[in-house]
Order: sequence, then structure tokens, then C-alpha cells
Amino acid sequence: MPKPAAPAPPTLPTATEGRIAENIMHFARVLRRAGLPIGPNRVIDAVKAVEVAGLTRREDFYWTMAAVFIDKREQFELFDQAFQMFWRNPRLLERALSLLMPETILPATDGTETVADDRMSNRLSDATKSDVEAPEEEGEEAPDEIKADAAFSSSAQEILSEVDFESMSQKEMAEAKRLIARLRLPIPEITTRRFRPDDHGSRIDLRMTLRAGLRTGGDIIPLKRRTPRKRHPPLVVLCDVSGSMSRYSRMFLHFLHAITSDRDRVTSFVFGTRLTNITRHLKHRDVDIAMTQVMEMINDWSGGTRIGQCLTEFNLRWSRRVLGQNATVLLISDGLDGDVGAGLGSEMERLHKSCRSLLWLNPLLRYDGFEARPAGIRAMLPHVDAFLPAHNIKSLIELATVMNAPPARLPRRKAA
Repeated sequence: MPKPAAPAPPTLPTATEGRIAENIMHFARVLRRAGLPIGPNRVIDAVKAVEVAGLTRREDFYWTMAAVFIDKREQFELFDQAFQMFWRNPRLLERALSLLMPETILPATDGTETVADDRMSNRLSDATKSDVEAPEEEGEEAPDEIKADAAFSSSAQEILSEVDFESMSQKEMAEAKRLIARLRLPIPEITTRRFRPDDHGSRIDLRMTLRAGLRTGGDIIPLKRRTPRKRHPPLVVLCDVSGSMSRYSRMFLHFLHAITSDRDRVTSFVFGTRLTNITRHLKHRDVDIAMTQVMEMINDWSGGTRIGQCLTEFNLRWSRRVLGQNATVLLISDGLDGDVGAGLGSEMERLHKSCRSLLWLNPLLRYDGFEARPAGIRAMLPHVDAFLPAHNIKSLIELATVMNAPPARLPRRKAA
């Protein structure tokens, strides 16, 4: 008598069955709102990758999503927090296999699960907020609420000015960009070697005096005077856009656009592993178009850092063009050099001697216990006129006060 055939093993659902693909799409939207560059092609690739890898283990599912959605190392922390919060249910795969997964796997709106981790990114919190809020049922009227709009109040702006760029939410970043667009960076006028006519000037203009005497036939010779002409010195900005500065670089680029639109003779460079001149793109009146052109121009965004090599290129190719007429240089960087400060000290010394004043803005100074331990910082620090923090709007506002001081009176913060 033949043995009965063994029952066929249950077939596991694929990523295209049930709502797995739909939840992957919602997860991609959360990451995109949090700032990761994820387009529709990434969602399609993620669904196909899950079909190949399967849904048997949570760890495999985690690294499959990470392989598709993560491009750079600095995106990992944001992805990990988003994954742990979005796919919070520990029995996720079992529910996925039974096709009972809800449309969005998010924390419940009641109970202890609503308490968010204090270390969670504000951008991620804002990105998931719209999904957590459930729509109102039909026929149910929402209670009238009276809300005070304090978006443009002085107290709200004062609080926002002290928030670190790194910890800002999306709403705070949007408001901060509007405040930065109104910032003005006054640079004191300096005396040039050229002169202009002035009836009360300290010097007599012999040429103009002789011309005036010829008009009167020599009977009366009026004295013509002149005084030295004053003009704003050029401003040169060198901004670090490496991986360690990526959370601040975007806000600094908006700051550069604001000061470029406000005054003339502003030259802006960005550097990571190479030096890029972005002056022409920042002159566009529309900040969104300017930022888009700048992003397309920068090839080493959020990459490595070679400060010494970039300064060498600047000193050889650009210093004689842009550092004339007592230029002021703003160096925005954390000083973390991938070349461990090789040749950095000599290039900083040359840059310092070529300009009127050299101001170093370092986001790491936001820490009270900051110490100049990295080799790059130790090599750069002796050659700057001012060592200042730059991590929030308040620090950028205080920069205007600092730049109004003479070079001999610029403040220096002593690093331990």
C-alpha cells in the first residue's frame, strides 16, 4: 500500500502580498521626511530586495532595508531610530507572515508606549508625527481650540536662537532659515590708499587746486582738499562640508547666501576633500535655486576632510585674487583633518599673513569642556585672530559684533 504523500510546506508570502509593500512605502516616506534622499526607485528596490531575502528573520529584514536606504555612514543612526520606532512590534515578522500587519506600525496613542526616547532625533519625531495622528471620523466635530501663534514673537525667536542646529526639528530649521535670511553682517570700513574730494579734508589736492586756479585766471586760487576713501573690505568664507560638519553645513550655506545678497565683494568656498568656488551660485536671489545649484556643484559633500590640501590649493590659486585690499577671512570648520594636520600649520600661517583678519568658527566650541586635542586643531589654532563658536543663530548674531572690533581686539577663546 503506497504511503500517503507528505503535506506540502506552507508557502511564505512575498513582499508584494498583503500590506508588506505598503508598509515599506510608509517607512520610506518617514525616512524621506526625516531628511534621507529616498525616491520612488528606492522603494521599488526595497520591495524587490525583501522578495529575494525573504521574511524569515528580523535581522535579515533590518539589514535588507539598511542596504537599500542607507548611502552614507552618518545616515545609520537616523535609520536605526526610524526602524526601531516604525517596526516597533517585536513579533513583526510573525504578523507579516499571517498578513495581519496594519497599514502603519507605529507606537500606540495610549499607554506607556507613547513615551518617546529622549535621544530620538527631532527630525525623526516630526517625520512620524503626521502618521501617528489618526484622522477624525466622519460626523465628529473637533473641539474648538484657541491657539496662540508665537512663531514671530520675540520670546520664541530668543528661544530658537539658542537651539543647536544639530538638535533642531524640521519646523525649527525652517524658522531658523527665515531668521538667517534677515541677518546682516556689518564689516567696519577701512581706510584705503585712494582719495576723494572733501572740503574739510586734511590734505590739499594740488592737482585740483591748480585746475581751479586756471579757471579764475590765477587771481584767486581756492584750495582744494581731499580725504582718504573708506570702503568695506572683501569677505572670503571657507566652509567645511565634510561628513563631520554635514549637520551644520546646510545652515551655514543659508548664512552665506544671506550675506552674499546683502553686500558686494563676498567670495565663498566649500571644501571637504577638494576646494570648490560657489560664489557665482550664491548670487542667485532665490535661495532654493541657489542651494540646488550649490548641491549640484559640490562633489565631496559629507565625505572626508583634507583641510591642509584644500588650503594649499586656495593659497596657490585664489589668495592673490580674493585676499587683496585687507580682506577678512571666515573659516568655518571643526578642525578634524583626515590627514592628521600634515602641512596644515604652514598653510594656515600663510593664509593668516595674506589677510587682514582670520576668524575661525568651530561648532565644537558649543561644549564647555572642549579641548584642542586633535592634531588639526592644534596646528590651526595659533594662526587665527579669533576662535569662536558657531552652532546656533545666537552665535551668528554675535559674530557681527566681533567683526566690528579691530583685529588687535578680537576675542580668542583659550582651549584647554
